[in-house]
Amino acid sequence: MSERTVEATGETVGEAKWRALRELELLVPSLDKASVRFQVLSEGERGLLGVGYTPARVVATAADGDGRRERATVDESMQASKLREVLEHVTGAIGVRCRIEIDELDGTLAATCYGDDLGLLIGRHGQTIDAVQVLASAIVGASGGERREVVVDASGYRDRRRRTLESLALRSAEEAVRTHSRVELDPMSAAERKIVHTALQDRADVTTGSEGDEPNRRVVVEPAVVGSTDASG
Repeated sequence: MSERTVEATGETVGEAKWRALRELELLVPSLDKASVRFQVLSEGERGLLGVGYTPARVVATAADGDGRRERATVDESMQASKLREVLEHVTGAIGVRCRIEIDELDGTLAATCYGDDLGLLIGRHGQTIDAVQVLASAIVGASGGERREVVVDASGYRDRRRRTLESLALRSAEEAVRTHSRVELDPMSAAERKIVHTALQDRADVTTGSEGDEPNRRVVVEPAVVGSTDASG
């Protein structure tokens, strides 16, 4: 009998275990929760004033039955089925084995891929999964029906990336204030730039703006000057 292993993160060890268990339930439909074994890799560290946050990390292992991956019978809309079809085609083409869960929310189709190793799907700084999301959104939009936002995630990657960007935003603001100079961040997608702008929008000691052309457009954080305005975008 083979085994299935997943790694998950959370603000606490308990949250990380809960997420790992949820992923195992998706990968192993007949999961016996009592048989799941957990290994705590890191208990995490909250950091000072939100800076330097390190999530708790655990590995969960469970028996995988006969080793075959079952696909749950689901009642999906046409758009959700099209999104699943696109993701199955893309993940299969790049050699990533995963289970896909789609939540149909108000105006949004949120697809999450669960698997053992989704690094290829995520790509460097999320470039691959962002490209997959753009592709999936275009195809789903062309299939007709209500216009809906499409979000593609991989085992909570987007939440982890958001936390990383918020921490980066805070560190950059502190550096700008300390050195009295502008701080230029690496190029980011529009969605990631928005996270940085939002993280700093309530601070009176710095302003943020975006400079450059896509795909090299980046956020710039500067010490606030009386009478200045925010040029985020």
